[in-house]
Amino acid sequence: MLLDGENWASKFKTFKTEAWRLETLSQYLVPQEAEEFAAFKAGTLFPGPYEDSWTEMVRTRNVGRVHIVNRPLSDYLRFEFERYYRHQAPAGEDIRILDVTDRPNPLPDVQDFWMFDRSTVVLMHYEADGKQVSRELYTGDPAPFVEYQRIAVEASVPFLEYVST
Repeated sequence: MLLDGENWASKFKTFKTEAWRLETLSQYLVPQEAEEFAAFKAGTLFPGPYEDSWTEMVRTRNVGRVHIVNRPLSDYLRFEFERYYRHQAPAGEDIRILDVTDRPNPLPDVQDFWMFDRSTVVLMHYEADGKQVSRELYTGDPAPFVEYQRIAVEASVPFLEYVST
């Protein structure tokens, strides 16, 4: 089953204990970000901290992610770090970075996904350039995804620690 609109948004409203994401791409093409991304590449920095519905949610709910990266960071990753992560991590989102530049990727063939309450998995499908194709409700056993989360968290470092080194 593909998820969009309210079916997708409801996942963030109805989870009980945790929403967690694995990000594996060096670029995500999101139409809503195009103008800000272009401004960032032209040298604009984003003032902060800021408050929006996402930071409001992460202040009161358990939300986390691990982003697998390679250095040098892509323009998009530098944008994502500046525009989002540096504001969301202090607000309470458990953002972690798994840098695989100088070591093997412990999750080499795992695609992007969101997991809610360690029981509901949504597979995130992208084209090679990072354009989102679809979100698919996974109907199999969530146990492998719980293990992917364990591996990713264990092998990563907190975002604020990563950017301070």
